[in-house]
Amino acid sequence: MSDRLTDLAIPVIAIDGPSASGKGTVAALVARELGFHYLDSGAIYRVTAHAAQRAGIALDDEDALARLARGLDLRFDGTEVWLAGEPAGDAIRTEQAGRAASRIAALPAVRAALLQLQRDFRRPPGLVTDGRDMGSVVFPDARLKVFLTASAEERANRRYKQLIEKGFDANLAALLQDLRERDARDAARALAPLRQAADAMLLDTTDLAIDEAVQRVVAAYRKAA
Repeated sequence: MSDRLTDLAIPVIAIDGPSASGKGTVAALVARELGFHYLDSGAIYRVTAHAAQRAGIALDDEDALARLARGLDLRFDGTEVWLAGEPAGDAIRTEQAGRAASRIAALPAVRAALLQLQRDFRRPPGLVTDGRDMGSVVFPDARLKVFLTASAEERANRRYKQLIEKGFDANLAALLQDLRERDARDAARALAPLRQAADAMLLDTTDLAIDEAVQRVVAAYRKAA
């Protein structure tokens, strides 16, 4: 049996959606309930941007960023991200880090460099992953694809609460504007734009509790398995 066929036997749940839609929280909890591994693909781009800034690489230097991305020493421990043996911490969770990640994610050479890295997280007994193009590009053969969204206002409010709880300064109006700009940028980029895959289940979490969203995804997976 080829490695490719072996990979296909490992189930993947791909949860895509816009920033602050709750997909990371839902994906991590679904992974925990099913006993699967978890991959936060957005964190990979955030770590890449963070590593670039530490190394003094400009965020528009596509070739240098791609070389950096190919050499990343990255691992996940639950939802904690480790870079070169050290926890990345909250430095990659700021709004500045999110904007930087969105910028480099639009660069084709960077996306190509990180594609195999993301696919390498597919290990038995299964993987739950969240991002912008997990179902459409990275894992097009995913057992279940979910497009998880919420209104821009609700997403901004969630992000505001997260930042305040972590001790960061935040402005709700600025967060809403930033989310709308990021949505437009992610949807308009030529490579792997943010969009619902034709075979993805739409899940609007605007009025859903986290536990309810998790159970809907788990139920859909068990039905598809």
